[in-house]
Amino acid sequence: MKTLILSFVLISSVVLPIHGKAAEDFVYAEQALHIRTLAASCAACHGTNGNAVQTNAEIDAAVLAGKDKAYLAQRLLDFRKGVRPATVMHRHANGLTLDEIEQLADYFSRQKPHKRSILTPQTLKAVQDE
Repeated sequence: MKTLILSFVLISSVVLPIHGKAAEDFVYAEQALHIRTLAASCAACHGTNGNAVQTNAEIDAAVLAGKDKAYLAQRLLDFRKGVRPATVMHRHANGLTLDEIEQLADYFSRQKPHKRSILTPQTLKAVQDE
Protein backbone atom coordinates (compact mmCIF):
# COMPACT_ATOMS: atom_id res chain seq x y z
CA MET A 1 0.00 0.00 0.00
CA LYS A 2 2.83 2.38 0.87
CA THR A 3 4.41 1.62 -2.50
CA LEU A 4 1.16 2.47 -4.27
CA ILE A 5 0.83 5.80 -2.45
CA LEU A 6 4.47 6.64 -3.07
CA SER A 7 4.08 5.81 -6.77
CA PHE A 8 1.00 8.05 -7.00
CA VAL A 9 2.83 10.96 -5.32
CA LEU A 10 5.86 10.60 -7.60
CA ILE A 11 3.77 10.39 -10.78
CA SER A 12 1.63 13.36 -9.70
CA SER A 13 4.71 15.47 -9.01
CA VAL A 14 5.82 14.93 -12.63
CA VAL A 15 2.47 15.14 -14.43
CA LEU A 16 0.85 18.10 -12.64
CA PRO A 17 3.57 20.66 -13.49
CA ILE A 18 3.37 19.59 -17.15
CA HIS A 19 -0.41 20.00 -17.11
CA GLY A 20 -0.04 23.43 -15.45
CA LYS A 21 2.45 24.55 -18.14
CA ALA A 22 0.11 23.38 -20.91
CA ALA A 23 -2.76 25.34 -19.39
CA GLU A 24 -0.55 28.43 -19.11
CA ASP A 25 0.51 28.06 -22.77
CA PHE A 26 -3.13 27.73 -23.80
CA VAL A 27 -4.11 30.91 -21.94
CA TYR A 28 -1.17 32.79 -23.51
CA ALA A 29 -2.16 31.55 -26.99
CA GLU A 30 -5.75 32.67 -26.43
CA GLN A 31 -4.57 36.10 -25.27
CA ALA A 32 -2.24 36.40 -28.26
CA LEU A 33 -5.07 35.50 -30.63
CA HIS A 34 -7.32 38.08 -28.98
CA ILE A 35 -4.69 40.83 -29.37
CA ARG A 36 -3.95 39.87 -33.00
CA THR A 37 -7.69 40.05 -33.67
CA LEU A 38 -7.88 43.52 -32.11
CA ALA A 39 -4.79 44.58 -34.07
CA ALA A 40 -6.37 43.35 -37.31
CA SER A 41 -9.25 45.77 -36.76
CA CYS A 42 -6.69 48.61 -36.85
CA ALA A 43 -5.62 47.64 -40.38
CA ALA A 44 -8.38 49.60 -42.12
CA CYS A 45 -6.64 52.86 -41.22
CA HIS A 46 -3.18 51.87 -39.99
CA GLY A 47 -2.40 49.12 -42.50
CA THR A 48 -1.51 45.47 -42.08
CA ASN A 49 0.59 44.98 -38.92
CA GLY A 50 0.58 48.73 -38.38
CA ASN A 51 2.32 49.56 -41.66
CA ALA A 52 0.08 52.25 -43.13
CA VAL A 53 0.59 52.47 -46.89
CA GLN A 54 0.05 56.19 -46.95
CA THR A 55 -0.84 58.83 -44.44
CA ASN A 56 -4.38 59.87 -45.10
CA ALA A 57 -4.64 63.58 -44.26
CA GLU A 58 -8.36 63.19 -43.58
CA ILE A 59 -7.96 60.53 -40.90
CA ASP A 60 -4.31 61.15 -39.99
CA ALA A 61 -3.55 57.43 -39.64
CA ALA A 62 0.01 56.92 -38.44
CA VAL A 63 2.36 54.00 -38.97
CA LEU A 64 2.29 51.99 -35.74
CA ALA A 65 4.83 49.26 -36.58
CA GLY A 66 8.10 49.53 -34.71
CA LYS A 67 7.07 52.49 -32.54
CA ASP A 68 8.07 52.56 -28.87
CA LYS A 69 5.73 50.52 -26.68
CA ALA A 70 5.37 53.25 -24.03
CA TYR A 71 4.69 55.85 -26.74
CA LEU A 72 1.92 53.75 -28.31
CA ALA A 73 0.33 52.96 -24.94
CA GLN A 74 0.37 56.63 -23.96
CA ARG A 75 -1.25 57.65 -27.26
CA LEU A 76 -4.05 55.12 -26.75
CA LEU A 77 -4.55 56.31 -23.18
CA ASP A 78 -4.68 59.93 -24.40
CA PHE A 79 -7.33 58.99 -26.97
CA ARG A 80 -9.24 57.14 -24.27
CA LYS A 81 -9.16 60.18 -21.95
CA GLY A 82 -10.15 62.48 -24.81
CA VAL A 83 -7.06 64.67 -24.43
CA ARG A 84 -5.72 63.85 -27.88
CA PRO A 85 -7.82 65.07 -30.81
CA ALA A 86 -9.16 62.41 -33.14
CA THR A 87 -12.10 61.50 -35.32
CA VAL A 88 -12.75 57.88 -34.32
CA MET A 89 -9.86 56.83 -32.09
CA HIS A 90 -11.68 57.96 -28.93
CA ARG A 91 -14.36 55.35 -29.57
CA HIS A 92 -11.84 52.62 -30.34
CA ALA A 93 -9.70 53.38 -27.29
CA ASN A 94 -12.73 53.55 -24.96
CA GLY A 95 -13.55 49.96 -25.90
CA LEU A 96 -10.14 48.70 -24.73
CA THR A 97 -9.13 47.60 -21.27
CA LEU A 98 -5.83 48.83 -19.82
CA ASP A 99 -4.39 45.35 -20.32
CA GLU A 100 -5.47 45.34 -23.99
CA ILE A 101 -3.86 48.76 -24.47
CA GLU A 102 -0.58 47.46 -23.05
CA GLN A 103 -0.71 44.30 -25.16
CA LEU A 104 -1.60 46.18 -28.36
CA ALA A 105 1.25 48.62 -27.74
CA ASP A 106 3.58 45.66 -27.25
CA TYR A 107 2.25 43.94 -30.39
CA PHE A 108 2.72 46.95 -32.66
CA SER A 109 6.12 47.80 -31.17
CA ARG A 110 7.31 44.32 -32.20
CA GLN A 111 6.14 44.63 -35.82
CA LYS A 112 8.77 45.40 -38.41
CA PRO A 113 8.19 48.76 -40.07
CA HIS A 114 8.32 48.72 -43.87
CA LYS A 115 9.87 51.53 -45.83
CA ARG A 116 7.18 53.41 -47.69
CA SER A 117 7.53 53.71 -51.40
CA ILE A 118 5.93 56.42 -53.43
CA LEU A 119 4.42 55.15 -56.64
CA THR A 120 4.14 57.65 -59.43
CA PRO A 121 1.05 57.49 -61.59
CA GLN A 122 1.63 56.08 -65.05
CA THR A 123 -0.43 56.43 -68.18
CA LEU A 124 -0.56 54.13 -71.13
CA LYS A 125 -0.24 55.59 -74.57
CA ALA A 126 -2.39 54.23 -77.32
CA VAL A 127 -0.40 52.60 -80.08
CA GLN A 128 -1.98 52.48 -83.49
CA ASP A 129 -0.88 50.40 -86.42
CA GLU A 130 -0.23 52.57 -89.43
